[in-house]
Amino acid sequence: MARDATGTRARLVRAGARLFAEQGVDAAKTRDIVWLAGQGNDSAITYHFGSRRGLLEAILQAGMDRMEPVRAAADLAAADVPEIVAAIVAPIAAELRTDEGRHFLRVVAQVAGQAGVRTRESPAFLAGTEISRQLSVLEKALMARLPEPVALERVAALIAFLTAVLADRAARPDPPLLPHDVFTADLTAMLTAAAQAPAP
Repeated sequence: MARDATGTRARLVRAGARLFAEQGVDAAKTRDIVWLAGQGNDSAITYHFGSRRGLLEAILQAGMDRMEPVRAAADLAAADVPEIVAAIVAPIAAELRTDEGRHFLRVVAQVAGQAGVRTRESPAFLAGTEISRQLSVLEKALMARLPEPVALERVAALIAFLTAVLADRAARPDPPLLPHDVFTADLTAMLTAAAQAPAP
């Protein structure tokens, strides 16, 4: 792809992430995204991404790509549930440190229910990723102590809670109550406790 096309795609991804975060994935207008990206052609999103959904997937992919190196470095072969949860939480919580990351968190929370955990039918952008592998490791660890449907429900709930809490923190203009490292440790502890709660 030509360098100017790559730059245009990157600007559209940034603009789309910002407006999807601020206005909602379904409510943001494509013409406003195109304008914010500095493009004059209303069909720029269709040209570069095929559709609005293609832009959304590119935004999600960009965030996933930022986290992949950290996730790939985590050795979970002999990890227990607290270590697995920590490996899942830390890279996505780190997205709070940049504007781009905070926009991503507010977008990902809107589509967290589409992760396919309950049905084991993940969307294409999750296929083969480290986060998909980590969630699978967590699922297996929970199934060692819980019935399979309960384990799957807990992984899905963990995703929903994690993304909702991070999106809430990302959207708040006021100073946070807890510093980032304390917040991340506390969130990890809460999610770990919920994941390991006795079966009903």
